[in-house]
Amino acid sequence: MATVTASTPRALPSGLLRHRAVHKLLLIALAAAVLVPLANARWASGSWPSALTVDLTSPLSKASDWIIDNRDSHPLFLYFFGYVSNAVVISVRAVYLVLLGAGWAGVTAFGALVAWRVAGVRLAVGTTAAFLACGLLGMWVPTMQTLALMVVAVLASVVVGVLLGLAAGLSRRMDKILRPVLDTMQVMPAYAYLLPVVLVFGMGVPAAVLATVVYAAPPMARLTALGLQGADKEVLEAVESLGTTARQRLLTARIPLARKELLLGLNQTIMMALSMAVIASVIGAAGLGDRVYQALASVDVGAALAAGIPIVLLAVVLDRVTGAAGDGTEPRGRAGWAYALAGAVVVAVAGRLLGRLDWPDSWTLNIAEPVNRAVDWMTGHLYSGVPVVGGTADWAGHFTTWVLDPVRDGLQGLPWWSVLLIVATLAWLIGTWRTALTAVLAMAAIGVLGVWTSALDTLSQVLAAVAVTLVLGFATAVAAARSDRVERLLRPVLDVFQTMPQFVYLIPVVALFGVGRAPAAAAAVVYALPAVVRITTQGLRQVDPAAMESSKSLGATSWQQLRQVQLPLARSALLLAVNQGVVLVLAVVVIGGLVGGGALGYDTVFGLAQGDLATGLVAGAAIVCLGLMLDRVTQPTERRTGKGA
Repeated sequence: MATVTASTPRALPSGLLRHRAVHKLLLIALAAAVLVPLANARWASGSWPSALTVDLTSPLSKASDWIIDNRDSHPLFLYFFGYVSNAVVISVRAVYLVLLGAGWAGVTAFGALVAWRVAGVRLAVGTTAAFLACGLLGMWVPTMQTLALMVVAVLASVVVGVLLGLAAGLSRRMDKILRPVLDTMQVMPAYAYLLPVVLVFGMGVPAAVLATVVYAAPPMARLTALGLQGADKEVLEAVESLGTTARQRLLTARIPLARKELLLGLNQTIMMALSMAVIASVIGAAGLGDRVYQALASVDVGAALAAGIPIVLLAVVLDRVTGAAGDGTEPRGRAGWAYALAGAVVVAVAGRLLGRLDWPDSWTLNIAEPVNRAVDWMTGHLYSGVPVVGGTADWAGHFTTWVLDPVRDGLQGLPWWSVLLIVATLAWLIGTWRTALTAVLAMAAIGVLGVWTSALDTLSQVLAAVAVTLVLGFATAVAAARSDRVERLLRPVLDVFQTMPQFVYLIPVVALFGVGRAPAAAAAVVYALPAVVRITTQGLRQVDPAAMESSKSLGATSWQQLRQVQLPLARSALLLAVNQGVVLVLAVVVIGGLVGGGALGYDTVFGLAQGDLATGLVAGAAIVCLGLMLDRVTQPTERRTGKGA
């Protein structure tokens, strides 16, 4: 899965930075001196004032009831949403029947031959092993269910993403309109996409597919627009001089020149679709995600791991195949693809004639029982009472008592206006007044929705997990930036971690720590760590070698070089790493509501599970606002300027 490339910024005079920062702080202090006494006199301090809260429970409940009552009779549902839902169900079922008809041998052969044509023998062998492992674990049918949903969702995401990307890439006005929309969608946690589609389509496959499309289409749109906008102008001028029409230039020049970005967009879309398809099991999507969800609900770690391993294998295979396609300089010959397809058909027909369509029951391995025995042993020996170091349950308890609780109590004990003031200060210092205004309005919207206390609980988990992530990530990145050997050793580990869907990270933390807020934070740390390490390492390595040599010639030590040269010059990369870490941590902290994380995540899970869409929608909207605020507070100025935000 590709990562964001951070460029080294042009160094600004430190005096100018101080001058701007001081002016901003003075203006904020002046505004606070005027507004805070007025706010305190009108609404008092403490938690968010009830006078500024809007109760949306009644209107949302009425809207939900109206939709449910009219779902089978209103023309909007009969002639639009109904057709969309039926088309999704028919498409997924058709793909699923094709996969079952091809049999395990045919599907495995097709996957291996595609991998061979794209990337060679090694990846073909790995793909074969991955599919066989899915069968050996007894997860062949759930794997095919997930693949069927994935195929339909990815195709729809690519179509939607390409259309939006073409509009943004060919029209500056559309680019300006779509950019803030895509920015907001990019920072929204995956869980927040579930509730609106459930409200319209109900629980089931259509809602899961459409939620996946909404989540996975933005990267395809972004990268398509980027590829079209970055096309070589000289080539385009040469093609135009031949008298070609705009359509001919698009098909013969712009799109071929954007091939690398399009394939990268496909890679990103596939990975995000797999992640969302797994999470969508919460709203009735069958497959591997449903197995993980049911196992986590009953704290059956063995069953969750048996379903989680195929998810990871699918993610790694899909990432490698699409990544290799994007790295290729020329498309492979059509004759080779025809032979590969013919070979897959021959294997599928042979399996059908031999009656070997279904994976044999005698070829399965039951890992749930030994894994659960291992978990029971860990519970008895590692959870607590370990000499000197204590146990994992002790660590989780200490982290909750010493970190999570104080941070939560501290945030909830702050006056509401002070939280807004802190948000405004941080956002303006790192960006512009527009950034600060957006962040403050997003945070204020949380209070208006009436979930101020729960949002601050979620925010405390995010801040604690981000702090741990940054400490571990920066330390690891410094080691990787200074040693090629360390970077080579870390690369495959980061690759695997970065391709794993969010849902899977809950399995090991439940096995190690049980349930609660600390395990949810631990899963968030592990999920966000690869991106922080990669971006920081890249930023440190891109520092101008001349600056490093100059400092070395002046007698600077390695520590002085790091502190006085590399870190200041890599400021843009460090801020980008913080931004990505915050957004990724929030995504998993919200999902942590499934394993006792509480706060907004629990409200969302409760709303989905109990059909209380009013509670779930309010929590989902608050999560979106929290994500938008955190993104604006931590987003580097250079990146924002480049995006035009």
